[in-house]
Amino acid sequence: MTDQLGRLPRFFITARAPCPYLRGRVERKVFAELKGPGAQQLCESLGRIGFRRSQNVVYRPSCEGCQACVSVRIVARDFRPGATQRRVLRRNADLEVTACDPWATEEQFALLKRYLAARHPDGGMSTMDAYDFADMIETSPVDTVVVEYREPSPDPSRPGRLVGACLTDKQSDGLSMVYSFYDPDRRDRLGLGTFIILDHVLRAAAVGLPYVYLGYWVEGSPSMDYKRRFHPLEALTPQGWRLLPRLSSVPPHPARNRDHMPGKSA
Repeated sequence: MTDQLGRLPRFFITARAPCPYLRGRVERKVFAELKGPGAQQLCESLGRIGFRRSQNVVYRPSCEGCQACVSVRIVARDFRPGATQRRVLRRNADLEVTACDPWATEEQFALLKRYLAARHPDGGMSTMDAYDFADMIETSPVDTVVVEYREPSPDPSRPGRLVGACLTDKQSDGLSMVYSFYDPDRRDRLGLGTFIILDHVLRAAAVGLPYVYLGYWVEGSPSMDYKRRFHPLEALTPQGWRLLPRLSSVPPHPARNRDHMPGKSA
């Protein structure tokens, strides 16, 4: 019995902090450390009940009197792109996609800084330096890749321009998109953020993986509405994973990843 208890994760809770999604609300997170040979299995098991990974930690909201953050995942095997999504796929079909080992590069970091400056100038990651970025990319006790999206290169000996990237965890039941970012200045490319999600969904379906985990959808937060544009979309409810109804219209917002890492204090 003592040996079994020793293998169970220890959970902690962060201090109260302003909610990054809903003005005037306070958030707290419950979290646990990922370590040892069982880290992959633990991360997947907790992911199925609403946890997200950040470096060697898994966390989920534990806010008093609020349940606005809802875990969502796309059912990849049943996904059929809509008309706008098909245009996004055609516009970006020339991009070269590579799953790289989780090793931070200066090129990735420069792209992230441009993305944050344009999309989240006041966000919690806006002060991230190169060392913080390396920790985010390289500190992973699970099966992780950085998916890079590059334009074709006129010189076969050199890689094309990096226009998008996604830190992605590979799971037995799908892909978990930990954090994605892209070139905010490429207006000639339609919906780069949307394309990154679509690419993950189509690749998951092609190899028989049933789901793509998108993190949290927050009702009442306009910046999170883009997740409702992907169908079929399941949400984690007290009764388990359930399909969300298809919306007739969703306000147009660029695809963004605003899942925040837990604070250091507990």
